[in-house]
Amino acid sequence: MNENLFTSFTTPTMMGLPIVILIIMFPSILFPSPNRLINNRLVSLQQWLVQLTAKQMLTIHNHKGQTWALMLMSLILFIGSTNLLGLLPHSFTPTTQLSMNLGMAIPLWAGTVVTGFRHKTKASLAHFLPQGTPIALIPMLVIIETISLFIQPMALAVRLTANITAGHLLMHLIGGAALALTSISTSIALITFIILILLTILEFAVALIQAYVFTLLVSLYLHDNT
Repeated sequence: MNENLFTSFTTPTMMGLPIVILIIMFPSILFPSPNRLINNRLVSLQQWLVQLTAKQMLTIHNHKGQTWALMLMSLILFIGSTNLLGLLPHSFTPTTQLSMNLGMAIPLWAGTVVTGFRHKTKASLAHFLPQGTPIALIPMLVIIETISLFIQPMALAVRLTANITAGHLLMHLIGGAALALTSISTSIALITFIILILLTILEFAVALIQAYVFTLLVSLYLHDNT
Protein backbone atom coordinates (compact mmCIF):
# COMPACT_ATOMS: atom_id res chain seq x y z
CA MET A 1 0.00 0.00 0.00
CA ASN A 2 2.84 2.39 0.80
CA GLU A 3 4.47 1.79 -2.57
CA ASN A 4 1.31 2.87 -4.43
CA LEU A 5 0.50 5.79 -2.14
CA PHE A 6 1.56 8.47 -4.62
CA THR A 7 0.68 6.59 -7.81
CA SER A 8 -2.45 8.66 -8.37
CA PHE A 9 -0.35 11.86 -8.40
CA THR A 10 1.95 10.81 -11.25
CA THR A 11 1.25 12.29 -14.66
CA PRO A 12 -0.63 9.73 -16.78
CA THR A 13 0.81 8.74 -20.14
CA MET A 14 -0.45 6.92 -23.22
CA MET A 15 2.06 5.25 -25.51
CA GLY A 16 4.79 7.16 -23.69
CA LEU A 17 3.14 10.55 -24.26
CA PRO A 18 1.64 12.62 -21.41
CA ILE A 19 -2.11 13.08 -21.72
CA VAL A 20 -2.48 15.71 -19.02
CA ILE A 21 -3.47 18.32 -21.64
CA LEU A 22 -6.45 16.18 -22.67
CA ILE A 23 -7.42 15.78 -19.02
CA ILE A 24 -7.23 19.54 -18.48
CA MET A 25 -9.40 20.17 -21.55
CA PHE A 26 -12.00 17.56 -20.58
CA PRO A 27 -13.98 19.71 -18.04
CA SER A 28 -14.90 22.15 -20.82
CA ILE A 29 -17.13 19.44 -22.29
CA LEU A 30 -19.25 19.50 -19.13
CA PHE A 31 -20.32 23.10 -19.72
CA PRO A 32 -21.89 23.22 -23.20
CA SER A 33 -22.84 26.52 -24.79
CA PRO A 34 -26.63 26.92 -24.86
CA ASN A 35 -27.91 26.96 -28.45
CA ARG A 36 -31.63 26.58 -27.80
CA LEU A 37 -34.34 29.09 -27.03
CA ILE A 38 -35.39 27.07 -23.97
CA ASN A 39 -32.58 25.28 -22.14
CA ASN A 40 -32.90 21.98 -20.35
CA ARG A 41 -32.77 21.73 -16.56
CA LEU A 42 -29.05 20.95 -16.37
CA VAL A 43 -27.99 23.97 -18.44
CA SER A 44 -30.47 26.18 -16.57
CA LEU A 45 -29.03 25.01 -13.25
CA GLN A 46 -25.49 25.69 -14.45
CA GLN A 47 -26.42 29.18 -15.61
CA TRP A 48 -28.20 29.93 -12.34
CA LEU A 49 -25.18 28.83 -10.27
CA VAL A 50 -22.78 30.85 -12.45
CA GLN A 51 -24.94 33.96 -12.20
CA LEU A 52 -25.30 33.56 -8.43
CA THR A 53 -21.53 33.14 -7.96
CA ALA A 54 -20.74 36.03 -10.29
CA LYS A 55 -23.19 38.31 -8.53
CA GLN A 56 -21.71 37.49 -5.13
CA MET A 57 -18.08 37.78 -6.24
CA LEU A 58 -18.30 40.90 -8.41
CA THR A 59 -20.38 43.16 -6.15
CA ILE A 60 -17.23 44.61 -4.57
CA HIS A 61 -15.65 45.53 -7.90
CA ASN A 62 -15.88 48.71 -9.90
CA HIS A 63 -16.28 48.77 -13.68
CA LYS A 64 -12.62 47.93 -14.34
CA GLY A 65 -12.74 44.97 -11.98
CA GLN A 66 -15.96 43.66 -13.50
CA THR A 67 -14.22 43.31 -16.86
CA TRP A 68 -12.52 40.27 -15.29
CA ALA A 69 -15.89 38.53 -14.81
CA LEU A 70 -15.39 36.01 -17.61
CA MET A 71 -11.89 35.15 -16.40
CA LEU A 72 -13.00 34.64 -12.79
CA MET A 73 -16.03 32.54 -13.69
CA SER A 74 -13.98 30.39 -16.06
CA LEU A 75 -11.40 29.92 -13.32
CA ILE A 76 -13.85 28.77 -10.66
CA LEU A 77 -15.64 26.44 -13.08
CA PHE A 78 -12.37 24.90 -14.26
CA ILE A 79 -10.92 24.33 -10.78
CA GLY A 80 -14.21 23.09 -9.33
CA SER A 81 -14.91 20.63 -12.15
CA THR A 82 -11.29 19.41 -12.18
CA ASN A 83 -11.37 18.80 -8.42
CA LEU A 84 -14.67 16.92 -8.63
CA LEU A 85 -13.53 14.76 -11.56
CA GLY A 86 -10.39 13.92 -9.57
CA LEU A 87 -12.53 12.22 -6.93
CA LEU A 88 -13.60 9.55 -9.42
CA PRO A 89 -11.82 6.18 -9.05
CA HIS A 90 -8.62 5.72 -11.09
CA SER A 91 -8.65 9.36 -12.18
CA PHE A 92 -5.96 12.04 -12.22
CA THR A 93 -6.37 15.41 -10.52
CA PRO A 94 -4.29 18.13 -12.23
CA THR A 95 -4.76 20.49 -9.27
CA THR A 96 -2.58 18.21 -7.13
CA GLN A 97 0.39 19.37 -9.22
CA LEU A 98 2.09 22.45 -7.78
CA SER A 99 3.48 23.38 -11.20
CA MET A 100 0.00 23.64 -12.70
CA ASN A 101 -1.37 25.65 -9.79
CA LEU A 102 1.58 28.03 -10.03
CA GLY A 103 0.88 28.28 -13.74
CA MET A 104 -2.61 29.55 -12.88
CA ALA A 105 -1.69 31.68 -9.88
CA ILE A 106 1.33 33.60 -11.19
CA PRO A 107 -0.23 35.05 -14.40
CA LEU A 108 -3.44 36.02 -12.60
CA TRP A 109 -1.54 37.61 -9.72
CA ALA A 110 0.79 39.38 -12.14
CA GLY A 111 -2.20 40.67 -14.09
CA THR A 112 -3.75 42.19 -10.97
CA VAL A 113 -0.45 43.78 -9.92
CA VAL A 114 0.19 45.24 -13.38
CA THR A 115 -3.38 46.55 -13.44
CA GLY A 116 -2.79 48.22 -10.09
CA PHE A 117 0.46 49.88 -11.13
CA ARG A 118 -1.14 51.03 -14.37
CA HIS A 119 -4.35 52.55 -12.99
CA LYS A 120 -3.50 53.25 -9.32
CA THR A 121 0.23 53.85 -9.29
CA LYS A 122 0.36 55.97 -6.13
CA ALA A 123 -1.96 53.70 -4.16
CA SER A 124 -0.02 50.60 -5.24
CA LEU A 125 3.29 52.12 -4.21
CA ALA A 126 1.75 53.29 -0.91
CA HIS A 127 1.18 49.64 0.09
CA PHE A 128 4.95 49.21 0.39
CA LEU A 129 5.19 51.94 3.04
CA PRO A 130 2.31 52.45 5.52
CA GLN A 131 1.60 56.00 6.58
CA GLY A 132 3.36 57.17 9.74
CA THR A 133 6.22 54.68 9.53
CA PRO A 134 9.34 55.75 11.47
CA ILE A 135 12.25 56.62 9.22
CA ALA A 136 14.47 53.95 10.77
CA LEU A 137 11.99 51.20 9.86
CA ILE A 138 11.37 52.27 6.26
CA PRO A 139 13.96 49.94 4.59
CA MET A 140 12.83 46.94 6.64
CA LEU A 141 9.12 47.53 5.99
CA VAL A 142 9.69 47.99 2.24
CA ILE A 143 11.51 44.64 2.14
CA ILE A 144 8.79 42.90 4.19
CA GLU A 145 5.97 44.30 2.06
CA THR A 146 7.80 43.35 -1.13
CA ILE A 147 8.28 39.78 0.10
CA SER A 148 4.62 39.56 1.15
CA LEU A 149 3.58 40.75 -2.31
CA PHE A 150 5.67 38.18 -4.17
CA ILE A 151 4.59 35.37 -1.84
CA GLN A 152 0.91 35.78 -2.73
CA PRO A 153 0.91 33.53 -5.84
CA MET A 154 2.93 30.91 -3.99
CA ALA A 155 0.37 30.93 -1.17
CA LEU A 156 -2.46 30.53 -3.68
CA ALA A 157 -0.85 27.55 -5.37
CA VAL A 158 0.38 25.82 -2.20
CA ARG A 159 -3.02 26.18 -0.48
CA LEU A 160 -4.85 24.51 -3.36
CA THR A 161 -2.22 21.79 -3.83
CA ALA A 162 -1.97 20.95 -0.13
CA ASN A 163 -5.72 20.71 0.47
CA ILE A 164 -6.48 18.54 -2.56
CA THR A 165 -3.43 16.32 -2.06
CA ALA A 166 -4.09 15.82 1.67
CA GLY A 167 -7.68 14.80 1.00
CA HIS A 168 -6.68 12.27 -1.67
CA LEU A 169 -3.97 10.77 0.55
CA LEU A 170 -6.33 10.49 3.50
CA MET A 171 -8.97 8.77 1.38
CA HIS A 172 -6.35 6.37 0.03
CA LEU A 173 -5.07 5.50 3.51
CA ILE A 174 -8.52 5.00 5.05
CA GLY A 175 -9.68 2.98 2.03
CA GLY A 176 -6.62 0.73 2.31
CA ALA A 177 -7.19 0.35 6.05
CA ALA A 178 -10.85 -0.61 5.52
CA LEU A 179 -9.83 -3.22 2.94
CA ALA A 180 -7.14 -4.67 5.21
CA LEU A 181 -9.47 -4.83 8.22
CA THR A 182 -12.11 -6.90 6.39
CA SER A 183 -10.10 -10.06 7.07
CA ILE A 184 -9.42 -9.12 10.69
CA SER A 185 -12.59 -7.57 12.12
CA THR A 186 -15.74 -6.99 10.11
CA SER A 187 -17.21 -4.52 12.61
CA ILE A 188 -14.11 -2.32 12.67
CA ALA A 189 -13.89 -2.52 8.87
CA LEU A 190 -17.53 -1.37 8.64
CA ILE A 191 -16.84 1.59 10.93
CA THR A 192 -13.78 2.48 8.85
CA PHE A 193 -15.86 2.25 5.68
CA ILE A 194 -18.47 4.62 7.15
CA ILE A 195 -15.67 7.05 7.99
CA LEU A 196 -14.46 6.76 4.39
CA ILE A 197 -17.94 7.61 3.06
CA LEU A 198 -18.16 10.65 5.35
CA LEU A 199 -14.67 11.74 4.28
CA THR A 200 -15.64 11.37 0.62
CA ILE A 201 -18.65 13.64 1.16
CA LEU A 202 -16.35 16.11 2.89
CA GLU A 203 -13.93 15.98 -0.03
CA PHE A 204 -16.72 16.87 -2.44
CA ALA A 205 -17.34 19.98 -0.34
CA VAL A 206 -13.59 20.73 -0.12
CA ALA A 207 -13.25 20.45 -3.91
CA LEU A 208 -15.84 23.19 -4.40
CA ILE A 209 -14.69 25.30 -1.46
CA GLN A 210 -11.07 25.33 -2.64
CA ALA A 211 -12.16 26.43 -6.12
CA TYR A 212 -14.18 29.25 -4.55
CA VAL A 213 -11.34 30.28 -2.19
CA PHE A 214 -8.75 30.36 -4.99
CA THR A 215 -11.00 32.50 -7.19
CA LEU A 216 -12.08 34.70 -4.29
CA LEU A 217 -8.48 35.50 -3.34
CA VAL A 218 -7.68 36.41 -6.95
CA SER A 219 -10.80 38.59 -6.91
CA LEU A 220 -9.62 40.31 -3.71
CA TYR A 221 -6.17 40.93 -5.20
CA LEU A 222 -7.93 42.46 -8.19
CA HIS A 223 -10.12 44.59 -5.94
CA ASP A 224 -7.05 45.97 -4.16
CA ASN A 225 -5.55 47.00 -7.51
CA THR A 226 -8.55 48.52 -9.30
